[in-house]
Amino acid sequence: MIATVWAASLALGGCVGLILGLTGAGGAIMAVPLLVFGLHLQVAQAAPIALLAVGLSAALGAVLGLRKGQVRYRAAGFMAITGIIVSPLGLWAARRVPNAPLAIIFACVLGMVAWRMWTQGARPVAAASDAPRMPPCRLNAGTGRLRWTAPCARALTGTGVIAGLLSGLLGVGGGFVIVPALRRATDLPMQAIVGTSLAVIALVSASGVAAAAAGGHLDWGIAAPFTAAAVLGMLAGRGVADRFPPRRLQQSFALFAGAVAVAMLAKGAMALIGAA
Repeated sequence: MIATVWAASLALGGCVGLILGLTGAGGAIMAVPLLVFGLHLQVAQAAPIALLAVGLSAALGAVLGLRKGQVRYRAAGFMAITGIIVSPLGLWAARRVPNAPLAIIFACVLGMVAWRMWTQGARPVAAASDAPRMPPCRLNAGTGRLRWTAPCARALTGTGVIAGLLSGLLGVGGGFVIVPALRRATDLPMQAIVGTSLAVIALVSASGVAAAAAGGHLDWGIAAPFTAAAVLGMLAGRGVADRFPPRRLQQSFALFAGAVAVAMLAKGAMALIGAA
């Protein structure tokens, strides 16, 4: 029985890592549904396991980004602090909300991510003129650093709060929230946005994993093989991602995520009906 669980954890973790490597940070949202359907875990049980895998994978990407000077560490630290403060609230709610409503909430979030990735893959890359002309967080041409203003702090705080809440509640890294938010709120290049997002995900995930482990809510027998396979799968995915058209990868992921969202929605709805 233990060997079967380990084998399933390795296989599922490898799938998550491969998706993450091929599609980017947003692909990590598939960790929870794969654990739910593959190992029949509840969302609250799967969330900290997914968070561990997502956090380690994001930390690896953030370290690589730091070495290339792509991480805005002050902005990342600011968002991470706000996310870490809010994340325990999400963990607290996840332990008290019944599994069926939690599955429905997750399905709605996953459906939103699928729709966004489909529309992004279906249209040409936005022109530079489509970007906001006066974002609240702007680079100082002289220093190359972000100008810290009250509107900038509010924008980064809101992003960190949402990412932290979703991290604790659903076990997702929040890259699908952080990246679009930074694109709207800053004039950073895309490489810096992705690197900064990965740093935030790594820091917030670490706090969530620590809280779950301290409360005895992290199943290491599943988490260890799942996470190891996810990291290896991510490296493999990054190695072959350039061989596939990015827009086709996005659309393929969107279709897969949409189908999984429908399945989770049906699972949650049937559980609610059965409990009525």
